[in-house]
Amino acid sequence: MRIGVLAVQGAFIEHEQQLASIANRFDEQIECIEIRQKTDLEDLDGIILPGGESTVQGKLLKNLELIDTLQAMILRGIPTLATCAGLILLAKTLENDSTKHLATLPVTVQRNAYGRQLGSFSVSSNVGEIESFPLIFIRAPYITEVSADTRILTVVDQHIVGVEYKNQIGLAFHPEMTNDTRIHEYFLQKVKDLANM
Repeated sequence: MRIGVLAVQGAFIEHEQQLASIANRFDEQIECIEIRQKTDLEDLDGIILPGGESTVQGKLLKNLELIDTLQAMILRGIPTLATCAGLILLAKTLENDSTKHLATLPVTVQRNAYGRQLGSFSVSSNVGEIESFPLIFIRAPYITEVSADTRILTVVDQHIVGVEYKNQIGLAFHPEMTNDTRIHEYFLQKVKDLANM
């Protein structure tokens, strides 16, 4: 499996470490490709969009001319896991903000929704069928609206913080900051399922 991890800014190393952990434990062949230019998008089986600063990431995607190709790949169905800033990049609409990046995920997202005062916090919650997953939030967004065909995976304090739409998984939290690899395993299963179709 060739998994592309957007590596222009943000917490991409932690995602790579999660994939390496899975590869070692399950004897999987997982090759991590750091996406920094157009040629890095060739022959990928899955894409990870990490946390970080969404404004900077969006600007770099535009400057590096990656947006159109990435968007087309995601719309074609390549499995995509997006965390925190990655969720903002995927969102079709941002609350009180006309900015659009990839706009492939039919949700509305509120940036820095928990406010700077709260900064970061963690709770445990079910994420879809994954039970008691540690959710780490760092100046996190949350989702204020979803389309009818978007599946809500998890809700914290009455705010939607995890969704799935076709082969896109959008999370407001950081599974890569934990030692729990189950969300990345779930993402990789989507990659395998698509390859076996």
